[in-house]
Formats: sequence, C-alpha cells, structure tokens
Amino acid sequence: MKAILTRLFAHEELSHEEARTLMQGITQGKYNDTQVASLLTVFQMRGIKVDELAGFRQALLETRIPVDFSDYAPIDIVGTGGDGKNTFNISTCACFVVAGAGYAVAKHGNYGATSVSGASNVMEQHGVRFTSDEARLRRSIETCRMAYLHAPLFNPAMKHVAGVRKALQVRTLFNLLGPLINPCQPPYQLLGVADLAQMRLYTNTLQRLGIGFAVVNNLDGYDEISLTDEFKVMTNRYETIYRPADLGFSLAPQEELSGGSTPQEAARIFDSVLQNRATRAQTECVLINASFAIQAREPGKPIEACVALARESLESGRAWKTLCRFVEINS
Repeated sequence: MKAILTRLFAHEELSHEEARTLMQGITQGKYNDTQVASLLTVFQMRGIKVDELAGFRQALLETRIPVDFSDYAPIDIVGTGGDGKNTFNISTCACFVVAGAGYAVAKHGNYGATSVSGASNVMEQHGVRFTSDEARLRRSIETCRMAYLHAPLFNPAMKHVAGVRKALQVRTLFNLLGPLINPCQPPYQLLGVADLAQMRLYTNTLQRLGIGFAVVNNLDGYDEISLTDEFKVMTNRYETIYRPADLGFSLAPQEELSGGSTPQEAARIFDSVLQNRATRAQTECVLINASFAIQAREPGKPIEACVALARESLESGRAWKTLCRFVEINS
C-alpha cells in the first residue's frame, strides 16, 4: 500500500490489473482503516480514471453473489446519488414503467444515504423482503419482468470498508462503483449522474465494457432527468442536449419533485405516480427517464416512440399492476 500511495501522491495512474489487485487486497482485509482512508481520499481529490474504475469493478464482481438473468437480457435503471436534491425515487418508479412496457428490469439498489426515498427504503415500505435466492428472483423477473437486488446481500466484501466509509462521511470511489456492480451484470443500463465529469467517466467505462447504455444528467445538477432545466443524454450512438419542450414535456418546478420527509410519505408519492394520479411534474420526469431506458434497450427506436411506450405503460395501468404483482411475489 505504501508504494501505491506514493505513486498516487505523485499523480501516477494505476493500470486495470493494478487497480484490480489493490481492490482484492482491500476486500480481503489486508489493509488497515488508515491506509484505506488515505487511498479513498487520494482518489476523491485526484479523480479516478477509466482503467482504475474498471479494475476496481472487476475485483468487486469477483467477490459478489452471482445471479444469472442472461436469458432475460434485463436493464438496470440507477442514479449515482449524492446530488443533494432529495427527489422522490424517480429511477425506481421508472423501473416499473419500463417493466410494464414489457422489458425485463433487474434493479440493483440500496438504502438512501441522505434521504428517506432510496430504492430499498421504498421497497421495504411496500413489505418487500430482500433475498439473494436466485430461484425467487428468477420467479419475480419471469412473472412481472422486475427483480430487485438489495446490494448488501450480494456484495459481502464491502463489509471491509463499511467502517471507513461511515467515518469519512463523504462520497468515495465506492459510490462511483455502486452502479457498476449489479450482480447479474445486465447488458443494458440507464445511469443518471450528477455532473458532466462523471458523465464522461461512466460513458467511457460503459463503452469499454460493451454495455448498451444511456447516461443522463440534468444540467442543473440532478442525477436523473428531472425536467427542471436542459438535460444531456449520452449513449453508445449519440450525445445530445435536450430541452424538455423538445420532447413534449413541461419545465418542472423543483419543489414538486421532493421525496418527502418520512419513509411513509416517500412511498405515497411513489404509489401516486404509478397509479397515474401524481402531479404533472412527477409523472413526466418518470416518463422521460423510462423513455430513455427503453431506448437504451432498443437503440433503433426513435425517442418519441419510446415516450409513447412509457406513457402507455403508465396510463393503461400496467405499470401499477406490475408493482402490485411484484410486491405480491416478493413479500
């Protein structure tokens, strides 16, 4: 670790294999908390490179509890978090809209670090019991096209850094890795990021991994398409800045996207969206995220056609029925 830290202090970069070996040592408990904290601090100050991120990812995936959903070709819809906006859980709502439109979704999520509306918080409020049992998870995705993978059950090696992360109380490279270590390694992903530097990092990483993706960012700092301002989308095929009106959507007031102050309130907002009785701003920001997820899954479809599919899933009641069936299977 001393040699690695010395190199990093000199602004040197690690190769993919060096990063992989380093992360293997961390997850095996080879380094003490002070060494790990120093490493995390260096990367937080210097930034992380594509080879390093990919190497760290590979090491963590090697320690995961694997799940095989390859015959369903699912998509994951996830935000990096950390934007400080306290929105309701837009990405998880979008999962059920996409599943209601007929596409398999394997959502990898956790409790919110700074809000009550994290994916696992919302799932728990609906009585969902988390599991790593592959047979149960396959039944869920086969029956309602939606499976939920609660991150702590699938990444046991992360326990070695839990104390350091809690003590530091700041975002670290492990927050960047979260969206990349879905244990089923889905071939498609919609990924929301909070800034343009992260957007470029993830785009280059996902390109290298061969994943069909859309990385999205609202230019006023949301880690999803919030429709509160212009937003940027980068995919395997294009990068474009949109105004909400370009796709027939309204500019959303920020205050209407609040995730609430209690878990119960967060769950009520979540349900109102999928029941198609939420505010226009809440509904439309879920629809636009679901639309770009559908396009990531079917890159040949024009985004206008994907918007129509998402809207039909919500307005027909299929998105809500998908949630109800999902809760029934997973409770």
